[in-house]
Amino acid sequence: MKNDLTTNTAAAMRVPPELMRERSAHLALVAAELKTELFGIDDIIDRVIESIRAWYVLPHIIRRPVIVCLWGLTGTGKTQLTRSLAQKLGFYDRFVEVQMDGFSNGSSWRSADSISAMLAESGVAESEPGILVLDEFQRFRTVDEKGKDFAVKRYQDVWQLLSDGRLPPSLSFLQELESSLAFSQYEHEREAQADDKPAADGALPKKLKFKLSPYQAQEFKQSLKLKEPLQEVMTWTPQQLQERMLEFRTSTDAWETDYSRLLIIVSGNLDEMYEGTASRVEDCDTDADIFHELTKKLSVIDVKKALGERFKPEQIARLGNNHVIYPSLSQATYERLIRSTCARYADEMQASAGLSFELHESVYEGIYANAVFPAQGTRPLFSSIHAILSAPLVNAVLWAFEQDVPADATLNVRLDAATQCLHVSHGADGGPCIAYPVPLDLNQLKQRASPDFRALLAVHEAGHGLAYGRLFGHAPQEVKINVASFEGGYNSYVRMKAESRQSCLDRLCVGLAGRAAEALVFGEDACTTGSESDFKNATALAARFVRHFGFGKRLSRTDVTDSTEENINTDVEPTNAEIEALLAQAYARAQALLATDSALLLQIVDELLAHGQVSKEKMAGLLGVGIATEEKMLMPYAEQLQVFGLQHGLMRRVREAAAEPREKSLG
Repeated sequence: MKNDLTTNTAAAMRVPPELMRERSAHLALVAAELKTELFGIDDIIDRVIESIRAWYVLPHIIRRPVIVCLWGLTGTGKTQLTRSLAQKLGFYDRFVEVQMDGFSNGSSWRSADSISAMLAESGVAESEPGILVLDEFQRFRTVDEKGKDFAVKRYQDVWQLLSDGRLPPSLSFLQELESSLAFSQYEHEREAQADDKPAADGALPKKLKFKLSPYQAQEFKQSLKLKEPLQEVMTWTPQQLQERMLEFRTSTDAWETDYSRLLIIVSGNLDEMYEGTASRVEDCDTDADIFHELTKKLSVIDVKKALGERFKPEQIARLGNNHVIYPSLSQATYERLIRSTCARYADEMQASAGLSFELHESVYEGIYANAVFPAQGTRPLFSSIHAILSAPLVNAVLWAFEQDVPADATLNVRLDAATQCLHVSHGADGGPCIAYPVPLDLNQLKQRASPDFRALLAVHEAGHGLAYGRLFGHAPQEVKINVASFEGGYNSYVRMKAESRQSCLDRLCVGLAGRAAEALVFGEDACTTGSESDFKNATALAARFVRHFGFGKRLSRTDVTDSTEENINTDVEPTNAEIEALLAQAYARAQALLATDSALLLQIVDELLAHGQVSKEKMAGLLGVGIATEEKMLMPYAEQLQVFGLQHGLMRRVREAAAEPREKSLG
């Protein structure tokens, strides 16, 4: 469906109710279709649709571009959403996509440095609705990492487009052209005076030598909004050029180029919002749901802080406040994508060869375990599905034909993660079967071959997890030893909005509980260097406890500095003893806690050895605690404030009552 959104006529100023209803209904249809194509972003789609409703239904009321900013990690569907939206709204011929890194697809040499030039070459008419996508916007930075101006040559007209969509003519170019014409005329007259030979009878005077270059002709055509073909403009004489410029200068109607009815979609990745998590592209171990919940908490403030690392404040202001943040994909979304993509492969095989494929749950589980990198979105997933399914299914079809399997038969497909093979069979158990090796690299990395190493990891991580559950009253988010990203295991915890003195002491104990667990189970002499990062982090926390947080014996901010303007206490050395004492106390506390709970420690170790991880639900059951949320990771400050208020109010009333007899006696 393609809608006529012409708004230049007076009749368009009043849109008939039936047309408004038709356009609004079409928007609802587009939203429903997008939700069937793009999984896990229904809320994003709804917000985008609402943001463009007035622009689409009543375009004549728009006086400046409608700006929608889409931010998220790579592979979450931002570009696909914008392209599908333009096509479904019927704007495929009034759609311009600009890669803001300067390498836009489809841009010609004439429009390489200007977005307005791309618009002029496109089907987007002046004063009419159109869609402009500014993709990879984060790469168009105007300040460097130190906040200094960053030299940017291309696309400088973007800021005016984002402001009001009205572009002034290129007066500097017209002035340069006039200067070139004047200089050419001067050279022509000088050559004529220097020519001493009289002209032959009937000979025509020499023509003025001036010719527009293709670039000049394109700039002239765009600046003056000419309709003539570029080749014709290049043949015009200087007199014709002068006449056109004079006509343009005396016409106020054509002075500005009006793109005020554009829908401008700004799209990009702002890794700064994710506090370093997104930069760990190798991280395939973080639970997708945990990462999803973390990214769901990002707000417009996080966006503006991240933009502040790349752009000037006045430029950020021109982007407006309609910032739509894509969360990373949840586990359910990944699973839905896997099933949908696998079904497409099976359907294509059936359409080509007539054979049906029934995929066992082990196929979906194996793909998820080996293809999902939460910080990288869908691209690695689709690549892995292709590597695991495409060639084996083709080979299975050929094998089935060799086995004289009926053309309308169903082949059963299972994935054996242990042998890293895809097993294809026909008929009941015992029927024809063949196995194809498939790449399951992460499975191999996650399964530590050495039982000694797995035992060490299980004891160490169980120590952290048990101490955390006991001291904070909540289960850790993750406890894992089957890790592919690095040689080790890990615990992950819910982030705290604010740390108290006690929570810092508890965190010190948790941080040293891995080493304490090693010492308890294996003995002090068998403790390993695997606790190096634990001690590094614990020492840093203890130092901040004393020197930065004011929780130790001194209140002053204590630190080292090279600047003479820093107003801090630089007497660092006396705090070293207090830091060491804090660490010793935390380690002793962890040893005592684990010794008391050694039976539970072994239960957690058994679970890790059997499954490679302990879910937060399982951990909560073992510890007899709840599952943490960020809101719960605080002391009950509101309740304590009420208690203090009641106590304070009561004491005040006691003082007032005691003062009354004295006031009467004085009276």
